[in-house]
Amino acid sequence: MLIQGLQARTCASRCVTSPKRLVLAIAAACTMASTPALAQESSTAAAAFAESRLWASQIKDYANKSLNSEQALSVAAIPLNGPGIEQYVNADELMSPGSIMKLVTTYAALELLGPTHHWNTDFLTDGSMVGDTLQGNLYVRFGGDPKLTLERLWGTLRELRSMGINRIEGDLVLDGSYFRVDGGFPAFEDNGNNPHAPFLVEPSAYLTNLNLLHFQVRADERGTQAWTTPDLGEVSIDNRVTALPEGPCPARSRFDWKPVFHNDHRVTVQVTGELPQGCRTTTYLSLLPHERYSASLIRSVLSEMGVIVSGGDRFETTPDEARLVMRTTSPDLVTMVRDINKWSSNVMARQMLLTIGAEFRKDDEQDDRVAGIRAIYDWLEGLGVNTAGMVIDNGAGLTRHGRITARQGAQILQHAWNSPYSSDLMASMPIIAMDGTMSRRLRNTGMDGQGRIKTGYLEHVRSIAGFTRDDRNTTWAIVGMVNNNPAWNGQAVLDRVLYSLHFRPPVGTSLSQSPADGSGPSIQ
Repeated sequence: MLIQGLQARTCASRCVTSPKRLVLAIAAACTMASTPALAQESSTAAAAFAESRLWASQIKDYANKSLNSEQALSVAAIPLNGPGIEQYVNADELMSPGSIMKLVTTYAALELLGPTHHWNTDFLTDGSMVGDTLQGNLYVRFGGDPKLTLERLWGTLRELRSMGINRIEGDLVLDGSYFRVDGGFPAFEDNGNNPHAPFLVEPSAYLTNLNLLHFQVRADERGTQAWTTPDLGEVSIDNRVTALPEGPCPARSRFDWKPVFHNDHRVTVQVTGELPQGCRTTTYLSLLPHERYSASLIRSVLSEMGVIVSGGDRFETTPDEARLVMRTTSPDLVTMVRDINKWSSNVMARQMLLTIGAEFRKDDEQDDRVAGIRAIYDWLEGLGVNTAGMVIDNGAGLTRHGRITARQGAQILQHAWNSPYSSDLMASMPIIAMDGTMSRRLRNTGMDGQGRIKTGYLEHVRSIAGFTRDDRNTTWAIVGMVNNNPAWNGQAVLDRVLYSLHFRPPVGTSLSQSPADGSGPSIQ
């Protein structure tokens, strides 16, 4: 009894004399000593708080078992609009981010260029129209459009035919001076043994149709037919595919596409394999330099419309006296950002970085990639983000040199959450289990549509970044990166991070003031 009395007096003394800034757990302890029911609630709350502190350690333990490394996983998770405790796992380690770096580039573009930014491609002439002939050169002044498609070119050049012009007595002159590039771009050492793959296309002011050729082969009762879109004069197909009777259609990997480059800038693509009737196979390749591809594409479109260009191709700046004939204007920047992040387009993201550089270059800057990186660093530091150690490199994450910490990435997402353009950025991200690069991930887990997550994938690299919602409707900024050799199971680890954050969010506990009836503090 004496001991119990001393405990009670000590508890009462602490409850009365403790400063307000002391931890509220002392008040909970006092209540536990005097009210058994509340003591049980407080015990439950304390356990929940302890569990919230264990979230990061549990994720770290799981990653350690899955990846055989304590340093392979880096995570930062920050609650944005509800209860939660920030969680960090190796969050200050500089990691290779892969394609989640596109979020930095696209968010910077929204803030620096504005959501309504457009790219113009102008068609001009220094000659005059006489009857059905344009007597003079046709100039194409490119503006760095990330997605100047075949369809848009066709629609614009169709205007020339509608004007009654069916012949151009002059040269086709392409002007790619919008971007400044000093010495090319840092090389990316790819391990895929296909230097012509679409994801390796480099940016260029001359970029049209993503610099891609779509090859198709179809089998029917006549045998096999092969064609390419667009149909360029410099590219031909050596079709060696054998037709078979009807049967299951084979995978694309069963066919071999081998380009053969000739000295006259022409390319022959040999394709081999076996194809049952009614089936087709397809692939995309980038085979020509940007300027050659674009010149050939424009000539091909004009030829299909019955417009002949009598002269040759030149690559020069547009003279001041040239006058505008036609113009095609791109969709707005928001549309471009959506294409970049939903489908992780490397060349469009790199094109976006060059555009930032071109628009914000200083007088002494001769390379728009460098100028764009500098402009983004300046902008981030203006937001209060510590950019120490960050390496943007090319804006797409297609690099072995890019670096960012999970904490830096999460801080950027925090600012994006409060940006006037937050909805535009979020709408561009793949939706969990529904579309884009997240369409096949976390299916049948109850998380469909519960987050918008940009993904990253490189050899030895897996990553996620974006916004996800827990089962209490709190939205979290989440950045996770796995750098490990091998990283083949890194995707499963990062999916576990998202799953755990949704169903077992680290929310902790808090104490509210006693209600008026004097029943004591309550646990929230």
